[in-house]
Amino acid sequence: MKREEGFKPKITVIVPTYNEAKLIEKKLDDIYAQEYPRDRLEVILIDSASSDGTLEIAEKWKEEHGEINLKIIEEDSRRGKAHSLNEALKHSTGEVVVITDADSFCGTRDSLRRAAEWFSDPSVGAVSCLKDPEGSEAPSIELGYRGYYNVLRVAESKAYSTPIFHGELASFRKDLLEEAEGFPVDIGSDDSHTATKIAAMGYRAIMPEDVLCKELVPKRGYNSWKIRRAQHLVQHFMKAMKLKVKAPKNFDRILKVEEYLHLVNPWILLGGAVLLSASAIMGSLISLIFLALGIALLMYKPYRTWISMQLYLVIAAIKNLWSREIVWEKQEK
Repeated sequence: MKREEGFKPKITVIVPTYNEAKLIEKKLDDIYAQEYPRDRLEVILIDSASSDGTLEIAEKWKEEHGEINLKIIEEDSRRGKAHSLNEALKHSTGEVVVITDADSFCGTRDSLRRAAEWFSDPSVGAVSCLKDPEGSEAPSIELGYRGYYNVLRVAESKAYSTPIFHGELASFRKDLLEEAEGFPVDIGSDDSHTATKIAAMGYRAIMPEDVLCKELVPKRGYNSWKIRRAQHLVQHFMKAMKLKVKAPKNFDRILKVEEYLHLVNPWILLGGAVLLSASAIMGSLISLIFLALGIALLMYKPYRTWISMQLYLVIAAIKNLWSREIVWEKQEK
């Protein structure tokens, strides 16, 4: 890819909110601090009927920062993030649309600029960020997971495209967003699925090494948070199966691997564990040794991280049978 430094398309930053009173001022300050020309930046805050004063705080912030173009849209009810993004998209005027969660922050003051510069290459259709968990509450398993996860996303981007994007910062060419019919409202991983559709159309969907964001981890309910995210990824890859037919060969290979890792591999682990346990109960010494080895290896963080993520995916696939978690209960971060 040919990246032109100094390339600055007009950007629309969309921030969907729901009961973000504790974070919205910090979030707007974070966008304000970005080193991007004011006349090339538009911010849209779309609120899904918050009841904690989020809108009032945002309106006051807007009055105090008149030099930045901030539009505030109020929805009359909460219908899910993708619905809000599609509504905000109707009001956007930027060549590039950036979506960013209210509970995340840019890793550097030039994150927006760095993401935008990748669009100087006409082959690039979407750009996301690497992310690090923030806060002392972040479990060590999450820190380990993110380390390996980021390496994989960058590797897929260099090979062609990654089918997983981050809501902390996900940017798209607006014309391709419209061609992809916006964000899907029937699954939770709307950012990843839209990026995958764009990659299947023949454009690169990438996660560069130099675009960084910080992600807040819930203070309570970490496991339920991980299960919900796993649910959304399972939904995404189930739906993405239809896209492989028209996807470029380089991307088709990546999609197949990720579908296997998210939809098949966790069940092989579970099945293997059940069979080993049954065999050990029936007196197999070899099975007992393998089970003991597996339990002992849980002391090794990379292995413990892998096992945990497989279990989250299994639980998520089962939970998807009765609840897709498109609209979920707010967690404190």
